[in-house]
Amino acid sequence: MSTIKIGDTVSVLDEPITGRVINIFSDKVTIDTEDGFDLTFFIREVVKIESGLLIIPSYEEVYENLQTKEDFKKKPKRPTIKPKERDIAPMEVDLHINKLVTSTRGMANHDIITLQLDTAKRQLDFAINKRIPKVVFIHGVGQGVLKEELEYFFGRYDNVKVSDADYKKYGLGAMEIYILQNPK
Repeated sequence: MSTIKIGDTVSVLDEPITGRVINIFSDKVTIDTEDGFDLTFFIREVVKIESGLLIIPSYEEVYENLQTKEDFKKKPKRPTIKPKERDIAPMEVDLHINKLVTSTRGMANHDIITLQLDTAKRQLDFAINKRIPKVVFIHGVGQGVLKEELEYFFGRYDNVKVSDADYKKYGLGAMEIYILQNPK
């Protein structure tokens, strides 16, 4: 490609603009257009015109310049469409003891509730780290001891909101935790 210098006549690649080079600075060139305006372009955006003939750059030069332009950069095939948060099924954690261990033989009530609370803590921390917005903890109806302990436990977190889970689906034996992603 021929080098461009002050005084050369150039044409802009993507615009119907032709003019005379009046300044060159680094990788930019300022031209005085035929309409009398001073415009600045990157050197790669202009081609030199010699005696009315356009000097055609090589294929490699055109390809190299096109790769730097935003319009020709590779785009993803399809934009990924995320479902709205309300449409995402919440993560479910069943805290019934028979779902956590195969046998409760030799376990005291204190051991059972401790295991259930540890499981709830582990799953809630996992959901927070993975930015999962909703978690349903299924605690069962029973005497309400686990439910009370869970409410106390979740109350210690600043970034969670506790509510009863969907009655139609879970009845009275579950609570839904909404994790605030950007707590203030």
